[in-house]
Amino acid sequence: MIKEFISQRAKEKYFRSLNEEQKKNALNNIFDECSHIVFLGGAGVSTESGIPDFRSKNGLYRKRDKKFARYRPEYLLSSDCLYQNPKVFFDYFRSNLDCRNVQPNAAHKKLAEMEQKGKLDGIITQNIDGLHQKAGSRNVQEIHGSALRSHCVICRKEYGPDFIFESRDPVPVCPECGKMVRPEVTLYGEILPDEAYGNAIHLIQDADCLIIGGTSLEVGTAAGLAHQFHGKYLVIINKGKTKMEGKADLVFHESISKVLCEIE
Repeated sequence: MIKEFISQRAKEKYFRSLNEEQKKNALNNIFDECSHIVFLGGAGVSTESGIPDFRSKNGLYRKRDKKFARYRPEYLLSSDCLYQNPKVFFDYFRSNLDCRNVQPNAAHKKLAEMEQKGKLDGIITQNIDGLHQKAGSRNVQEIHGSALRSHCVICRKEYGPDFIFESRDPVPVCPECGKMVRPEVTLYGEILPDEAYGNAIHLIQDADCLIIGGTSLEVGTAAGLAHQFHGKYLVIINKGKTKMEGKADLVFHESISKVLCEIE
């Protein structure tokens, strides 16, 4: 059981005084105490499954590929590229974002287990790989969409995970109307999906504990969501520095899987 605090300053002083072992005990106590826990995750959740993040030294944006060297990484995943230079867009997309055969790691599985036990209200993810669902999680809000779904830009017919990646056309086309089929991914220059983002806000506003994992909160949408949290405990798990650490009760600069799997 976490002790009661006479002030916010006393609370901060207590958590800052904990050593690593005490922090892990405190995390378990927080989980015992809280009844509405939400997880907000980024690319670092999936790196242990072999999916590179974007901005680290081994990230996708630092990958050396002569075919795409003339383009800025952000452009290659933008709506401008999709509609103005679709052959380049789909070549890059197929080469770098095929996650169909990637398997969930221990963090995905632990979060699914927590939801099944009634300890986790939901997951908000910036990832487009579908690994949370593959691990068994049900309430997953994909605020950047999914690489495993696609639809025709004109007739809106929906297609499954194989359609774009298995298409022999440089630009995949809809068999129904002959127009382009695009992935249901939120690209640079596009707005977030209303339903997922709205659900994410409600989850965070109702949470008494928010866990932020695998994200530096550099992307404005994730940071904006994090600032919607006004519950009791904020926990951050990320190997690198993360914005909002000064507001967090517990901060772990470790593997997400390692920290989550120590929760009883």
